[in-house]
Amino acid sequence: MQVLSARATSSADAIRTVFDFFSKYREGVDDKDVRADLTFGNPHEMPLPDMVRAIKARMDPQRPDWFAYKTSEEEPREVIAKALGQETGLPFESDDIAMTPGAFGAIALAFSLLLDPGDECIIPLPGWFCYATTLRARNAVPVQVPLAEDTFDLDIGPIEAAISRRTRLVVVNTPHNPTGVIYSRERLAELAAMLSRKSAELGRPIFILSDEPYRRIRFDGAAFTSPAAVYPHTLIDYSYGKILLSPGLRLGYLAICPTMPEPDRTTLREACATSQVAGGWCFPDAPLQYAVRDLESMGIDMDELQRKRDRMHGALTQWGYQMTKPAGTFYLWGRAPKGDAAGFARDLAGHGVFVMPGTLFDRPTDFRISLTGTFEMIEASLPAFQAAAPA
Repeated sequence: MQVLSARATSSADAIRTVFDFFSKYREGVDDKDVRADLTFGNPHEMPLPDMVRAIKARMDPQRPDWFAYKTSEEEPREVIAKALGQETGLPFESDDIAMTPGAFGAIALAFSLLLDPGDECIIPLPGWFCYATTLRARNAVPVQVPLAEDTFDLDIGPIEAAISRRTRLVVVNTPHNPTGVIYSRERLAELAAMLSRKSAELGRPIFILSDEPYRRIRFDGAAFTSPAAVYPHTLIDYSYGKILLSPGLRLGYLAICPTMPEPDRTTLREACATSQVAGGWCFPDAPLQYAVRDLESMGIDMDELQRKRDRMHGALTQWGYQMTKPAGTFYLWGRAPKGDAAGFARDLAGHGVFVMPGTLFDRPTDFRISLTGTFEMIEASLPAFQAAAPA
């Protein structure tokens, strides 16, 4: 007898590799023998003290309705609209902002707003491993399109070739997880021109979902352009969990591009709250929304993170690894020795060092390192990387 819906089964199948890895990757290794866990973007040091103080302050109720039902509160939306406008040069208003439980919640909201069953959404390969499962949960169809080989830049030709009558949305993740590539304004403008032309052919807009949770995590003074700056039919998702290195802090937002044609902009504005309620009251907890004014200006030490990047990237390239030097995010992406990421990850695990094999990104030749580990963890891991280096 069938218990699960076809939708639930399809969604589970799309994420099964990740769950299998998460449940087993430290199997057989005693905790005392772990040198470095460089898999997920989790913190390994105590949280930012200012962040903790801000959240504690907002836990203290100031009026009877402090913990009443909350949708998207006006104050954080005003703060975000102003800050996002300063970053992008676009005239965001508070009504363009929907408060969500992290960027994940914003992505789910965008999919719910734009996609009917059978609609197609183009996602990058390699790319974040939760796009497909979130799409399948809505009976939408993920269409993987490879990024440019070696550079991992947007490859406009293959994206255009993948567009069909059912295409409704293209996900652009910049800075990109797992490679750390940031797309140039010129390349984004090229994508925008193509999507404008294809939208006219289809008779309805193809939207961009600009997945930007790492927007403020950039190295070497790298510039950043949001697709919203060049393409009006863009939605932006963002998470405070990355810049604060607190992924369990489920606070983010979905923003509607203010240059979007007014009828479409108004329709999306009005539909956000009802879609969030229908999705299971998908709003951040009240104290987190109250804390946005303080959290907006906080962030991890980027100089320290860049030193970690430079130390790890320098050591691995010295030993013959083919690595992509990230311009953003807190990840390092490279080619596994012999192109066998799963075998490479097992070899490192035998030395108490854990990395994420590219199989989780449908790229079995490569691997990802999270730079959120401590300096001590990074130094402790290097002998294992050196021992496993390409011949």
